[in-house]
Amino acid sequence: MTSKPQASSILLTQEKMRELILQSQAGDANARKEMVEGNTRLVWSIVQRFASRGADLEDLFQIGCIGLMKSIDKFDLSYQVKFSTYAVPMIIGEIQRFLRDDGMVKVSRSIRELNYKIRHATDDFLKVNERPPTMKELADLLEVTTDEIAMASDALRDPASLHEQLFESDGDPITLMDQMRDATSERPFEHIPLRDILTRLGKREQSVIYLRYYLDCTQSEIAERLGISQVQVSRLEKRILSQLKVWLAPGQLKGLEKAAKK
Repeated sequence: MTSKPQASSILLTQEKMRELILQSQAGDANARKEMVEGNTRLVWSIVQRFASRGADLEDLFQIGCIGLMKSIDKFDLSYQVKFSTYAVPMIIGEIQRFLRDDGMVKVSRSIRELNYKIRHATDDFLKVNERPPTMKELADLLEVTTDEIAMASDALRDPASLHEQLFESDGDPITLMDQMRDATSERPFEHIPLRDILTRLGKREQSVIYLRYYLDCTQSEIAERLGISQVQVSRLEKRILSQLKVWLAPGQLKGLEKAAKK
């Protein structure tokens, strides 16, 4: 796979790129390679936009090159447009798809698979009916409940940053955190129940959650730190998550809120 661009990367004119694309689409592997190498700077410039997402930039660069190669294969030379005009959205889409499927929020494989089925069922429905399907129609097509459709659709959405700029007011940027502060005179996270619930766990259970979901350690790494087996960590994690689900149930939350007010 193409490596990160160096200062010696070749620069191609629009005319040269169209010539290479024509040869590449005719099966010339050398022309395809030259076209990719001549556009690695473009890929890298796009990768920089995702630097704050926590993913390895080299991985994103490789994924971006896949989008670049797809662009070369699919570019329609009958249109008099710049190659970059077509390639940039393709590269961004490939990177976003990778981040969505391997995002910061970990979801189960079954939810990923259902989300994949939803996307394909939506595309097929749209082609036949010339309109997007309703949630009920998708549920009937995939033989699942509407709740499962909603959960799978929401689970793989990109999380919003608290520092994301929403709009400007008198020249000053307004972030999501600013709006949360406006919504309450108290600190914005004071009413998140999970914070209080985690304090109900034992020290070892809190350590597992901290290492696993805050420091992003693997179960093997946690096992080594705690001096137990990876299997024990796996069982412990499942038990903790099951307990948290019970405590986060609506009835339990009301009890916590009452206790917090006393």
